[in-house]
Amino acid sequence: MTRAVYIAASAAATRKAAIALGMTELLARQVGRVGVFRPVVRPDRPDNIVETLRSRFGIVRSEVGVSYADVHADPERATADIVARYRALAEGCDVVVIVGTDHTDVGAPAEFSFNAALAAHLAAPVLLLVNGLGRSPEEIVSAVELTRKELRHEHATELATVVTRVAPDRMRVLRGLLTGGLAGAAGGERAGEKAAGGRAAESPPAFVLPEDPRLSAPTMSDLMAACHGYLLLGEERQLAREVGGLMVGAMSLPNILDRLTEGAAVIIPSDRAASLLPGLTAAHGAATFPALSGLILSGGMDLPDPVARLFDGMSVRLPVIITEDDTFDTATELSVVEGRFTPDAQGKIETALGLFAEHVDGEVLLERLQVTRAEAVTPLMFEYELVDRARARRRHIVLPEGAEERILRATDILLRRGVADLTLLGDEQEIRARAGEFGLEIDAAKVISPYDRELRQQFAEEYATLRAGKGVGLDLARDTVTDVSYFGTLMVHLGLADGMVSGAVHTTAHTIRPAFEIIKTAQGEGIVSSVFFMCLADQVLVYGDCAVNPDPDAGRLADIAISSAATAARFGVQPRIAMLSYSTGGSGHGEEVDKVRAATRIVAERRPDLLVEGPIQYDAAVDPGVAGTKLPGSRLAGRATVFIVPDLGTGNNLYKAVQRSAGAVAVGPVLQGLRKPVNDLSRGATVQDIVNTVAITAIQAQGDTE
Repeated sequence: MTRAVYIAASAAATRKAAIALGMTELLARQVGRVGVFRPVVRPDRPDNIVETLRSRFGIVRSEVGVSYADVHADPERATADIVARYRALAEGCDVVVIVGTDHTDVGAPAEFSFNAALAAHLAAPVLLLVNGLGRSPEEIVSAVELTRKELRHEHATELATVVTRVAPDRMRVLRGLLTGGLAGAAGGERAGEKAAGGRAAESPPAFVLPEDPRLSAPTMSDLMAACHGYLLLGEERQLAREVGGLMVGAMSLPNILDRLTEGAAVIIPSDRAASLLPGLTAAHGAATFPALSGLILSGGMDLPDPVARLFDGMSVRLPVIITEDDTFDTATELSVVEGRFTPDAQGKIETALGLFAEHVDGEVLLERLQVTRAEAVTPLMFEYELVDRARARRRHIVLPEGAEERILRATDILLRRGVADLTLLGDEQEIRARAGEFGLEIDAAKVISPYDRELRQQFAEEYATLRAGKGVGLDLARDTVTDVSYFGTLMVHLGLADGMVSGAVHTTAHTIRPAFEIIKTAQGEGIVSSVFFMCLADQVLVYGDCAVNPDPDAGRLADIAISSAATAARFGVQPRIAMLSYSTGGSGHGEEVDKVRAATRIVAERRPDLLVEGPIQYDAAVDPGVAGTKLPGSRLAGRATVFIVPDLGTGNNLYKAVQRSAGAVAVGPVLQGLRKPVNDLSRGATVQDIVNTVAITAIQAQGDTE
């Protein structure tokens, strides 16, 4: 039977979209087929919540029910249509997230009852949302009790309660009241049920989320829609920037500059754009002024030709919007705009997911929903597991390429999600200015210059000591450690960071050479090597070594296999090792086959607990039918999970071929065998690749302290 959860709010503005995001991610970590259902929508435009969930989680199964007009016209028929459409969707899903109405149209007093009744019709337990904004803890508890009574009146089942938008200084008191007061009330009701012959039920859990202004902040896209404007200058993707406040720029440029604040959107009359626009765009890019979210030209007048030509010759990222409305109307319209969740509001999405993960006990919800983890592991499930494990025991990771745009974007996501504590290397003024230019929030990251006088001297002395046998003196060491790869590696070596991730703009050799010199191999490890996690549609495989060792001999190949098996096990992949070659079993001979055969024998002797087969061809390793013909009776053939290649050329081509032809997500390379974790990025790495690699590095660092 398909599991489902119905997210229903007791009133408006409860952050329903944020909770829907968190709940969907929680479920997507467990099963592969998650559906999204909206019972009632507006028919004249796409539903923002559905579109955001579809985009963020790659959901292909979604459905909507009826319009608000349909509910008003014939509630009974509308309910029947909703149930029918939900059942059609649920047939193709493992679990469905149902997102209730928006408290804008069904009829305010009766709207929650309508959602509760629908949940009962759909046999979906309710995740109840209560707005705590501006309420005392006692008032919130009363609101929760009243809403729970309404649920029971409509014969709906409560999964849990989430109180959102609570003042941070009231959270502790509220948690105590919800745990004590509501549990006591529920206990009294259970006693009454027992007296009447009813069955006692466990009191549903209650969670408390703090108010976070970032979830209310509009984006420049929201402001543009509110004032019916269009993008005149700047990058379209910058419209997703969150706005930190509004300012009307009706004074002279010096006075406006004195009053700028971080993240502000400045409204200026378009007939004054010639005198104000160049100065404000310059201030936005200057490290000595706050970064702006955007500029809004009121009045709809075109730029004078000389000013237009000036901007035609400039690279302007800051969004500049123009609207026909006058300055007063524009300011009035925009002052009441609240942010919406849309697919391009990445900052909001990551903030919401981080808040949900931090304050809601997902394991409790999964247990109450009776949702168990599917055997098949999708790429999305694997990525969520990485983030979840990294967040559970946060580690400190250093990113040497601090000013690179992809690194900055990944930093914003990692900090919002609480995945790791981060240090960026580089010039602090430059890095923070670039982050502001892109509309990124990296305030929680530490920024260190590799020319920091105290650390440079400390690192130079340490490096000179480590490399004294190679003729490295203090003067040479002082120059060497200003290289960001050496500086970051020494931070890890000396315990100032738990791990390092680099390579977005540097070569693999530049990233890992310092680790070979300084961190060196872990005890019991014969070689530093690498693996890729290959995330296929329904499973995760491990390929090694595809990035470090060009042509390992039999002993080193055995070391790679044993290390790769340990890495696979650490990340939840049961290791079954296939030692790949161009022949299977005893059918072939030659230098490479003999090397693989010898390596297989060494692995079996050193680690008899590991399941290993080799030499074996790829088809016999993964296809049970081929395995039955080529290696009948093998316990591994046809079901291998760890694939060890004989040389770097084979490995590099293998992972890229599978990545491109099978649409697999390749996560890595992940280095193994070092005393402390250092990982290399592909220079073509995406922002998500960087997020995944930082999470992997943090998990490796957790293992170092266990």
